[in-house]
Amino acid sequence: MIAPVYTAEVAPASSRAFSLLFRKCSSILLPTNIGWRFMLGIGAIPSIFLAIGVLAMPESPRWLVMQGRLGEAKRVLDRTSDSLEESKLRLSDIKEAAGIPENCDEDIVSITKQHNGEGVWRDLLFRPTPAVRHILMCGVGIHFFQQASGIDSVVLYSPEIFEKAGIRNDTDKLLATMAVGFTKTMFILVATFLLDKIGRRPLLLSSVAGMILSLMGLGFGLTIIEHSDHRLTWAVALCIATVLSYVAFFSIGMGPITWVYSSEIFPLKLRAQGCSMGVAMNRVTSGVISMTFISLYKAISIGGAFFLYGGIAVIALVFFYTLYPETQGKTLEEMETLFGTFFKWRSTLRALNEKKSETNGQVQLGTTTSH
Repeated sequence: MIAPVYTAEVAPASSRAFSLLFRKCSSILLPTNIGWRFMLGIGAIPSIFLAIGVLAMPESPRWLVMQGRLGEAKRVLDRTSDSLEESKLRLSDIKEAAGIPENCDEDIVSITKQHNGEGVWRDLLFRPTPAVRHILMCGVGIHFFQQASGIDSVVLYSPEIFEKAGIRNDTDKLLATMAVGFTKTMFILVATFLLDKIGRRPLLLSSVAGMILSLMGLGFGLTIIEHSDHRLTWAVALCIATVLSYVAFFSIGMGPITWVYSSEIFPLKLRAQGCSMGVAMNRVTSGVISMTFISLYKAISIGGAFFLYGGIAVIALVFFYTLYPETQGKTLEEMETLFGTFFKWRSTLRALNEKKSETNGQVQLGTTTSH
């Protein structure tokens, strides 16, 4: 829960997505073809490196400001920003969110209780502004659909899926299962380099569209195999291909963007609690999907289970297309302005871009005139 929040607060905007996805990649590089006891024990190695690395990690500048330790926050931002100008802008945004006057340059200031976390749940759940309500819907919703579209069923039960597809040999099942892990890792790496260049929204929508096609193809292939008297090579190949394509489409968009998007849209004051709600939804939904998959496919057939996940992914695509604005390169003020109009966010974005163009034009005109 803490990792995406911390990364989003420390990383500069230009590499925020890269930093979050690099963390995600490093968490899945585990061996899959050795004894299970060794696999469990080897998990201690990255934990040791993490424990050592934490000693050198700076405290979150947001937390430092909320404690009144402005001098320390400034030093952290100077180290983690692309430039001193960006550092000053980030510090100004954080001070504004904490209710500290912008012209306050003292190293340590006194923070009243109302700036130390009280009232956050009220502002987030009980009396949210339209912008916060929209952000909460998007932040929690993307975590729900990430898991409800069946990724854990495909990854955790891939040997079962391949067996149902007609792959009986243990070695072949192991190779196919390893291919799933390899595909997932490779396409998350691809997403790491694309997300800050292409943007969140195009990758998310294309990712979910590809997942829908893959799930429908997998459901079709498994249904054909289940009702066939003999082995259909083309159907087996279709099942393998669609499992791999589903994991690839998920890993290049839906998987990593969920963590990036939800960690960057919440206002600073509400970010920790908002992200924790998203992660809680993610883990609860993951548990439900994982524990019900076998019962589900026994009730409606294994092909029917993936048709169901595909239907959920269709709902997710509509939800994302209508409610999710692009957040790439947006500042905190622009982010809060962009959210709050729900289905009308496109007109808000146009107005925001027009205002920015007018402001840039005035600045350029003023510069030309002064010369």
